[in-house]
Amino acid sequence: MINKWNVQFPAPTGLENRTAYIYLPESYQWDNWKRYPVLYMFDGHNVFFDSDATYGKSWGMKEFMDHTETQMIIAAVECNHSPDNGRLMEYAPYSFGDPKLGNIKSYGRDTMEWLIHTFKAEIDKNYRTMPDREHTFIAGSSMGGLMSLYAVLEYNKVFSRGAALSPSLWTAPAAFEKLIKTARLNPNTVLYLDYGSKELAFHSGMVKIFAKITQLLLIKKVMIHSRIVPGGNHCEASWERQIPFFMDALLYKV
Repeated sequence: MINKWNVQFPAPTGLENRTAYIYLPESYQWDNWKRYPVLYMFDGHNVFFDSDATYGKSWGMKEFMDHTETQMIIAAVECNHSPDNGRLMEYAPYSFGDPKLGNIKSYGRDTMEWLIHTFKAEIDKNYRTMPDREHTFIAGSSMGGLMSLYAVLEYNKVFSRGAALSPSLWTAPAAFEKLIKTARLNPNTVLYLDYGSKELAFHSGMVKIFAKITQLLLIKKVMIHSRIVPGGNHCEASWERQIPFFMDALLYKV
């Protein structure tokens, strides 16, 4: 079952109404004592319904969860749709410049503070969650993937595991290298990290950047599942095919 409701999000462009989504396993309806881990996801409009998705294709998370009977709650909020780089600002952990996009100011920390202290707090209050770090995960793709990586590193006391699909590391590689080196991480931190083979040519030096980030995470003793997706591209259809891989990483021995 998926519930939808409106939340107020303090976006870079001003206070906005956003659609929030929550997936509840079938057992939630009849097992009144059971509590569930929670996966928070970025770009909520792209997670469940093709009719809501930006390009008409969602991840199909509901179908996967129902088919596998995965006992987990998924909570997500749609992104900023402002044509003035709203999504980029909202999902940018660090400010960056790009010849085509211009200068992008970072509101990523503000986004995470709202997600943790307002949205997560509401989810934990109103649903039977397991709110502790061990059972709190985060995932996303592209800039949402970048934010997922940032969340696990910067807010490691909140998120024990994360999945960063096609993360936009090209926006601030040096900042992320520094963050990994200085982050205080719990030894049971788990990260799934991937990049599509067809994406590697989209931005200069992506192979080196991806390899460097993976290496630093290994040095930091993060339990990382890092992979290049054969034929993988930068789209929801490709990310949907990676669901079994990153869900295995998130749920392994939980």
